[in-house]
Amino acid sequence: MWRMARHMVAYGAAGLLVTPVLVFVLTLGLAYALDDRCGTPGDSGGCEMGAASLAIASVIPGLALGAAAGAFVSIRRG
Repeated sequence: MWRMARHMVAYGAAGLLVTPVLVFVLTLGLAYALDDRCGTPGDSGGCEMGAASLAIASVIPGLALGAAAGAFVSIRRG
């Protein structure tokens, strides 16, 4: 029981930190690859703010996915 809680907390913390970073990098990369206006003076940081908004919104799902992964790992290890 305590082992599962430790796994869930550890994996949840990892998901809490890793998911927003990945979402930010992937969103910004796709924005720059698909939209020619990103990074130009007329953009005024719109692409960056969109990526930041998505990264902030992905914090709670990242925590939930990490905790679920920790529970899965704990159950699989027996």
